[in-house]
Amino acid sequence: MAKENGIRVFATIAAFRAQGIGGLVKKICFGVVVAMVVGGVGFGQVAAAPAAAAPPSTASAVSQGGAGKTMLLWPSGAPGALGDADEDKPTLTVFLPVAANATKTGVVVAPGGSYTHLSMEKEGFAVARWLNERGVAAFVLQYRLGPKYHHPVEIGDAQRAIRMVRANAAEYGVATDHIGMLGFSAGGHLTATAGTKFDWGKADASGLDANDLVERQGSRPDFLVLAYPVITFEEPELHRGSLKNLLGDMPDPSLVDELSAETQVTKDTPPTFVFTTTDDKTVPVMNSVMFYSALVKAGVPAEMHIFQHGAHGAGLAAANPQLSDWPDLLAKWMRERGYMAPAQ
Repeated sequence: MAKENGIRVFATIAAFRAQGIGGLVKKICFGVVVAMVVGGVGFGQVAAAPAAAAPPSTASAVSQGGAGKTMLLWPSGAPGALGDADEDKPTLTVFLPVAANATKTGVVVAPGGSYTHLSMEKEGFAVARWLNERGVAAFVLQYRLGPKYHHPVEIGDAQRAIRMVRANAAEYGVATDHIGMLGFSAGGHLTATAGTKFDWGKADASGLDANDLVERQGSRPDFLVLAYPVITFEEPELHRGSLKNLLGDMPDPSLVDELSAETQVTKDTPPTFVFTTTDDKTVPVMNSVMFYSALVKAGVPAEMHIFQHGAHGAGLAAANPQLSDWPDLLAKWMRERGYMAPAQ
């Protein structure tokens, strides 16, 4: 059934594109009626506003109401799964904009939560809607977590998400070289890890299902966005909770170094935007400074904004006058690099 649902998601996306925006809205309204009849919204279905309510002019009809279309990263079961519960099934929730995606950009969004929970609304779905409103496709990643799962499961989930978007770029209306990743806090660590530990595709899919074309796609993001990220696992700047949940109570010292992202930056690390605050009491500001410094040393294009005040976990900070400017700075950076269309 999961595999059939995965196929249905891709077919539905293709149908939406073939029918245009008007057909899209009709499809969504019809999907709402069907969902009400069967008693809920499940895998591959769309949660939208009532049919009588017109979608906002700036928000994606797909993401309206806080839900996109969710698919399993591995329809036949994730490698290394320790059970069959939802927590054992990493997913990707697709949010496609109503407005034309002029730059053909897609962003995989990794919510934070110390590698033990996920801030799916504030640092996931809300961010996807923000990107949709600016004509950018978004894909919210629900990755597996500690203490049940440890490295390399989490980075495997992130790499699979990037490959999934790249493998189905045509259906999503994105370009294979315009796929970035945006992460918050521990999700920022996962994003930085994805940007420093990647491959260019498994051409022969060796050891994998020969029909799994997703694994043949490269896992390198084309750009990174890090919001108050965890970066280092070294004293004294580490975030202990993220370290423990990702690597366990007695982590291998070699893994501690390998997963301190500032030590892994090379010239091939993607261009990066970093946002943080000086008085972050949860993840020390030096995490961001260390990564930015490594980027500059490696010759990687980088931009960093450090606000003096602001608590950790602010998300888009729309109601926070201290930090509410940071999304606009990100939008400016994305426009300058061709990842977002000019403001209308």
